[in-house]
Amino acid sequence: MTIQKITPFLWYSDQAEEAAAFYASIFPDSRVKRVTPVPAAGSTKMVEFVLFGQPFIAMTSGGGDPFNHAISLMVDCADQAEVDRYWNAFLDGGGSPEACGWLKDRFGVSWQIVPTDLIRMMADPDPAKAGRVAQAMMKMVKFDVATLKAAYAGTAD
Repeated sequence: MTIQKITPFLWYSDQAEEAAAFYASIFPDSRVKRVTPVPAAGSTKMVEFVLFGQPFIAMTSGGGDPFNHAISLMVDCADQAEVDRYWNAFLDGGGSPEACGWLKDRFGVSWQIVPTDLIRMMADPDPAKAGRVAQAMMKMVKFDVATLKAAYAGTAD
């Protein structure tokens, strides 16, 4: 695997290999490339994997800090079907929903499952449009694309 200048590196206290396999099962163009035990460091393993063609590295080694919201992985979704597919895959795997399109997977990693149009709508120079979208978003757990678009257009209830 070719390492990029910047490659996400995730440190799991345990289960890095399981997490990488789980993520690769969810996303197309994804796979676990290599698992390398590090015998000099006890049960430590390095896991190289690819999600949507993007290289990642994970490590299983006890003593790491737990994941928190300071870092999340954002998934850009073309439509509601894609939002639903990824959202459900993470929840079916033991994840927990949070607010505003965020969820935690069963390994504690935070993900944002976001429709493509959301950032464009929230960045609209018209403050009324952007404000309506932000207000609608703040009421949601999983994003509802039709409701966000109706808020943007000013046709929401």
